[in-house]
Amino acid sequence: MRPSKIGLIAHTAKPGVAELTRSLCQEFDRCKIPVLLEAKTAALAGMKSGGTIAELSRGTDLLVVLGGDGTILRVVEQLGDAITPVFGINVGSLGFLTCANSSTSSEAVECIAAGKMVFSNRTLLEVTVKVGGKDPIKMTGLNDVVLSRGEVSRLIRLKTRVNGEALTEFNADGLIVATPTGSTAYSLSAGGPILAPESGAFVITPICPHVLTNRSIIVDESATIEMEVTEREYPVFLTVDGREPLHIEAGAIVEIRKSPRVLPLASLPGVSFFGVVRQKLKWSGSNI
Repeated sequence: MRPSKIGLIAHTAKPGVAELTRSLCQEFDRCKIPVLLEAKTAALAGMKSGGTIAELSRGTDLLVVLGGDGTILRVVEQLGDAITPVFGINVGSLGFLTCANSSTSSEAVECIAAGKMVFSNRTLLEVTVKVGGKDPIKMTGLNDVVLSRGEVSRLIRLKTRVNGEALTEFNADGLIVATPTGSTAYSLSAGGPILAPESGAFVITPICPHVLTNRSIIVDESATIEMEVTEREYPVFLTVDGREPLHIEAGAIVEIRKSPRVLPLASLPGVSFFGVVRQKLKWSGSNI
């Protein structure tokens, strides 16, 4: 489907992104597709602003994001109630969430203008922090939820339940709950498995567990995961998609479930998840 209006958002600290922004705007203009620029992106490129990310999301059919996977995560955080499809163009090497890079941006514009994009509906996490009688804190994430010890070199205890049933009390540096999209991020570095994007599961991965039998466990995406902070002597921090850490006090319960919303992630025809995995992880086959 050809978009009627595009929102363009760039990581303004990336070298060459101003020139790429202007070039893409010219190419979309030739294709007669209006473009709205995010305020900081417009200021960098010396062009007229279209507003905030949330405003662009409400007023466009597709968000073209210039940057890396982290840039897309920051965009998702600011989308608000409107979840608009995202097309990522990496300024640098190919990421897991981006499907093109600056050298193939013309091909990306042609694909978008022709309505030949392929979409993968990515699961979002709904995170609720409950502390006593206080109002719950709610957040949304695409990649993962991490409870960790912060800068203190001391293991923390996290009592974990799945659908109300006890799983175990992890004694570790922390705990990661990841979507399939996030399974190739921090969870993978901590020894977790790679999940295909639409596998319909979450993965719970301990970070450096004290008990070596504590391993990653995969649960159905319909499950409700609860993590209770039982550590009273040392601070515990919650991070969603790498955002600013939130201090979690003892007795707090972090509840994680599948969001009713999904993020349509666009890609070029012929760009597959497994092809990206092969490239990023340098899986070239047996050398024997």
